Amino acid sequence: MKNCFLVIGALCFFVFHADAHNSQLKASVASVDITPPIEMKYTLGGYGERMNKPAEAIHDRIWAKALVLEKDNRKYAIITLDLLGLPANVKQDLLKRISSLGWNADNMMLLPSHSHGSLEMSALNSKNLLGSPQIGIFQPELLDFLLNKLEALVIAADQNYQPVKIGTASKTIDGLNRNRRKDPEVDKEMIVTRVDLENGKPLAVLVNWTAHPTFIGGKDMLVSAEWPGYLQTELQNRIGNGVTVMYYNGSEGDQSPILNEPGDAYKNIEVYGQKIAGIAFEEFKGIKTKNNKAFDYSYRVIKLPARVAHPSFMKTGGSEYGLNEGTVKVILEMMCPTEVGIGAVRIGDLIIAGVPGEMTAVLGMKIKSSLEKGSADKVAIGGLANEWISYILSRNQYEHGEGYESSVSFYGAGLGDLISDEVIKTALPITGTK
Repeated sequence: MKNCFLVIGALCFFVFHADAHNSQLKASVASVDITPPIEMKYTLGGYGERMNKPAEAIHDRIWAKALVLEKDNRKYAIITLDLLGLPANVKQDLLKRISSLGWNADNMMLLPSHSHGSLEMSALNSKNLLGSPQIGIFQPELLDFLLNKLEALVIAADQNYQPVKIGTASKTIDGLNRNRRKDPEVDKEMIVTRVDLENGKPLAVLVNWTAHPTFIGGKDMLVSAEWPGYLQTELQNRIGNGVTVMYYNGSEGDQSPILNEPGDAYKNIEVYGQKIAGIAFEEFKGIKTKNNKAFDYSYRVIKLPARVAHPSFMKTGGSEYGLNEGTVKVILEMMCPTEVGIGAVRIGDLIIAGVPGEMTAVLGMKIKSSLEKGSADKVAIGGLANEWISYILSRNQYEHGEGYESSVSFYGAGLGDLISDEVIKTALPITGTK
């Protein structure tokens, strides 16, 4: 009988400690260089005037980085990429390769930085059969190159999990971004998330700051991660200890960087990135990480409104991309999806609410204020999440605003309200709101 009690006690001890271990929030990180060889003759994205001319050389290398979190046998991958944006097929194609490893649309978020010195997203779009140099020509070998890199990244990050502590802080910064539409809303909040191992060694740092990476212009033909690349490199150097720094943009649809210093495009991206890194470093140093076990995620697929070209499209976007009334209709049907996934993830006190395109700040700030009422007191917009559907504006901006952003919104005046409401609905269950 005594031996029986000893066996039962040992089993209880084992089960208790196994459960405690499983309930810990654990994480792993990995990075991969996604700079294609210049011999591949790919174009850079963001400007129709480049006319699909190939990049001339590599100024600085572009990366993809993954932070994978795991708790109670559930896992989630946050993947940041030094890219302009992604068509829907990239995530879909990636998941076909790795779904057997437990990955699906629900538990992964891809967050491009929106660098205008990086790959043209139309060159990655397998539905792009237009052959238009202004829009960008599909390159199957470029897509395959990127997918091979991302598959290797996820596999590398999906192992060797270690228990972690997490902390998030935010800071209001004046004078480093502006509303380029001259609307009053400017998102001046920087959000820094620190992920430490249990011994206090930093494992990863996430930085959210809202501004277009557009110091590099249409005539600049060198591959670059733009200022977010310098931000990540500088912050990694300041922190040291092999930390992985990851950057993700916010509701940057109408937000531009400010740098009142002389210099060419490539000098400016270095100076601006290092300025942002310096501020992020000071925030990082003050963050107290803790064993916050809050970890959850949510995902929904929604139907999008009817696809329609904005009345002013031919004057701005249409002109830049060399389109006419007939080709616009073909593009909308070929390259603009009829539905989209909306995802959100919670890690500790932070919610990252994914937005599948370029949302203007007025809508992004509405989402943040709506979700900050729960126990997760920091909310960041993950701009351009998973795929780019178009610019996403408020009804007033769409109907009465002028300029590029209004015209490159492809789902009518109600798109902004729909997406912002659906993002809130998706994220609300994981905020801890009573």
